[in-house]
Amino acid sequence: MMEEGFSLSEKEFSLFCEAIASFHTIRDMDDMLVAIFRKIGYVIAIQGVSIALHDPANKEFYFIRTVEEGKSRSESRDRFLRFPDNLGVAGWVMSNNRATTVNDVSRDHRFYDGFNSEEDFITRSMICVPLRTRKGFLGVLYALNKESCAFTERDERILEIIAGTIAVSLENARLYGELKDHVHALEQEKKILQHQIRAGAGFKEIIGSSPPMRRMFELMRKILDTTTTVLIQGETGTGKELIAKVIHYNGLLQNKPFVAENCSALPENLLESELFGYVRGAFTGAAANKKGLFEIADGGTIFLDEIGEMSPLMQVKLLRVLQEGEFRPVGCNRSRQVKVRVIASTNRNLGEEIKKGQFREDLYYRINVFQITPPPLRQRKDDILSLANHFLEKYARKNNKPVPVLTPQALDLLMRFDWPGNVRELENEMERALAMAGGGTTISSEFLSEKITRLGRNCHSDESGDGAGILKDAIRRTEITMIGEALESSGGNQTQAAKALGLSRQGLVNKIAAYSIQVKQQLDR
Repeated sequence: MMEEGFSLSEKEFSLFCEAIASFHTIRDMDDMLVAIFRKIGYVIAIQGVSIALHDPANKEFYFIRTVEEGKSRSESRDRFLRFPDNLGVAGWVMSNNRATTVNDVSRDHRFYDGFNSEEDFITRSMICVPLRTRKGFLGVLYALNKESCAFTERDERILEIIAGTIAVSLENARLYGELKDHVHALEQEKKILQHQIRAGAGFKEIIGSSPPMRRMFELMRKILDTTTTVLIQGETGTGKELIAKVIHYNGLLQNKPFVAENCSALPENLLESELFGYVRGAFTGAAANKKGLFEIADGGTIFLDEIGEMSPLMQVKLLRVLQEGEFRPVGCNRSRQVKVRVIASTNRNLGEEIKKGQFREDLYYRINVFQITPPPLRQRKDDILSLANHFLEKYARKNNKPVPVLTPQALDLLMRFDWPGNVRELENEMERALAMAGGGTTISSEFLSEKITRLGRNCHSDESGDGAGILKDAIRRTEITMIGEALESSGGNQTQAAKALGLSRQGLVNKIAAYSIQVKQQLDR
């Protein structure tokens, strides 16, 4: 209802209708505000519009958006400026709970001019209107610098009408933002719980018994009772995140959070808010405070995957966390303390990246306190059978199929391949082979991909002397690996190991002697 004696023109009524329509776009507060601000400028002919929201916890106002005449949306500015809520025209409007018009700010003692010196937009006149909903005071709406003449009482009344609609839209957008942040927090907590469920996982999660893997296990054991910063530097697909999890869940911090972030997956600004969080009002759409991963991981471990992809600016901010144990959320003017173990990984040669100027040398020395280098699969081919069988069993169970076995010819081809994608590539190959086998009980060479079988066509056939020698060597390595694993699982009990292998005890004894396998002596029960 309009007050008696006050009616809207066609343009003013169009403005009011557009404001009502903004309810349908509240999920994108930025779009909503720009559209409404443009319409206000069209009706009242002003040079700019701003909104400053109130932060009662800190007793401050903060600007969330300024739109200026003649500038596109991309040129409109997020103003991250804050000022005490007892200052300025905004402070007066909040205190008196009513709008006010100032046609010459230089003559009004209420005007706070702390921003004009910092920005190229000079405020000369304004209307400042409170933004209120049933829940209370949200902030103020400014109409800035009327172009042709002074602001009128009618201009103030139009803004008061539209301010109610904007306030409700802002409140809805804030509630949506808080709900979205709450869902995000629940997702993070779910990830933490999922990681903690796996806290009992030991070194057996990392499959391998070859000499390079045993050397890596010894290195990992040396840091389990420490909170030392670790750098895992290895090729893609070598299981760097799994190594980080095993270190965490078998060490001093196993009952604390473990969170992970891929530094190459997000642009710089999103990575910063993901790692360090942000405060309400830090940017358009920041409707509530959000914790970053460093704060979530406080007391535990944060795993930074592909740290070599970090931008120079993010490297500086990470260095501060490592040196001082503190960080600053986006939009916050106070630092927060945190105690987190950092495990970083990269598939790059950081020494070479330093020479190119792509990675900070001081950060490198901070993260490279203790380095672990997982061996590529081509350097531990003795583990291929165990890994292949593990993946076949994994995907057979997942798809409710029988667990197949590899034929000697298929194993021979797997052993010859260099696996540039390492364990991850082998896993994908076994999942594909299982699908190709269609529920069969064996994985033969015909079920392997072209890149693998091409090796067989380029070599002599299995009937030739060379092919027979290669196959014989592959079978020998396979038997040594399987016998070693069976003996380890049985604690050296040869009777139990022979039963697990499907051999007689004497047959196992003969193979142990033939292959010169060292056995820990234990009385058979």
